[in-house]
Amino acid sequence: MTDSIVPDWLLPHGVRALVTTRSGGVSRPPWDSLNLGDHVGDDPVAVEENRHRLRRELPAEPVWLHQVHGTRCIDAAHALPKVEADASFTRRCGVVCAILTADCLPVLLCDETGSVVGAAHAGWRGLLGGVIESTVTAMAVPGERLMAWLGPAIGPQAFEVGDEVRAAFMARDALAGRAFLPHGEGKWLCDIYLLARQRLESLGLRRIASADFCTVRDYQRFYSYRRDGVTGRMASLIWME
Repeated sequence: MTDSIVPDWLLPHGVRALVTTRSGGVSRPPWDSLNLGDHVGDDPVAVEENRHRLRRELPAEPVWLHQVHGTRCIDAAHALPKVEADASFTRRCGVVCAILTADCLPVLLCDETGSVVGAAHAGWRGLLGGVIESTVTAMAVPGERLMAWLGPAIGPQAFEVGDEVRAAFMARDALAGRAFLPHGEGKWLCDIYLLARQRLESLGLRRIASADFCTVRDYQRFYSYRRDGVTGRMASLIWME
């Protein structure tokens, strides 16, 4: 068994979700140890073994995406290997939607009846561009019938950004200003969790859950690109049994 987090989330019957941590694999430093990213310089043999260990806990191999900080959402049941996208959804049982992260925000979604699930890679660029909106649109369910869980990401006390990031979000929605606190000349601390909540709420979602995560500060559990540079990736996964 991998050392994974089961989201504290009231899911419909038959829907499962989990998030891996950095523990339980075979990768050597600086990717130690359950690195699931095959694009970060780790030994491919180690990554394959780590993915094999994860696969034992799943109904099928996850649908791995080639993530580019964009907004494209694809149907995981019909996806080509390593398709370029930053979100996926499925209405088919046994298909595992997966997102890789190491500071960016993973957003897991499902409807209240357990008939469709989705996963989005919401770094600030994808969040600004509308990856959450494109995922909800693809799931084709009214927002008030959806629920979301926000997984491990860089916390609001660790995510420093420049004026241009704050200005870009506020140009889309003035309320986004609430997610930024001054942090020196031309610098701001950004709450990516709040930005995601605002986007979800604007789509009609009211059932939004998360825990008190910070990938930067919690070295024991999480990879962090901002903290370490060369590092591994965790996976956030959701599927229907």
